[in-house]
Amino acid sequence: MSRRLTVDEYFRYPETLRPNELVFGLVREPPAPRYGHQSIVTRVTVMLDLHVRARGLGTVCVSPVDVVLDYKDALVVQPDVLFVSAERLDIIRDRVWGPPDLVVEVLSRRTARRDRGEKLHWYRRYGVRECWLLDQTSHRVEVVGFPAHGRNGRHAYRGAEVVRSSVLPDFSIPAREFFE
Repeated sequence: MSRRLTVDEYFRYPETLRPNELVFGLVREPPAPRYGHQSIVTRVTVMLDLHVRARGLGTVCVSPVDVVLDYKDALVVQPDVLFVSAERLDIIRDRVWGPPDLVVEVLSRRTARRDRGEKLHWYRRYGVRECWLLDQTSHRVEVVGFPAHGRNGRHAYRGAEVVRSSVLPDFSIPAREFFE
């Protein structure tokens, strides 16, 4: 069994563009995402960034970037895309120290189970307001709002249906555009 690391020990590792996460002290190093996954991540990042910048709402960032959800218990994740509102920009320093307002996970066969289960649980538990799950197989955008932040449940969008967000209420792009 590998030795558990603290967050500080994890941050002493050399910087890398490979995805890494610290899960309760254990480093998880999945293989690099495939082209289709990264293509969707790029589209989502551009759409969100254009929307957020035009309205001065905050900032958007793309993985890999460390998000420290729990310093004490050594939980550091790297969502595919994240948004932090202008009111909360103080959580961004060398890394993101706390829950983003919105995280986006692009699902693949290798990651879907973990993203829908474990990571969604962490996002809810540690205070993320909303999570978007983009399923590249079914071309579906699932917006998951967390009850502590005024929106509960899951809303799925496909095709021409316009994706709605409680975190970004003016955002209105048809679901299909995430996958074209």
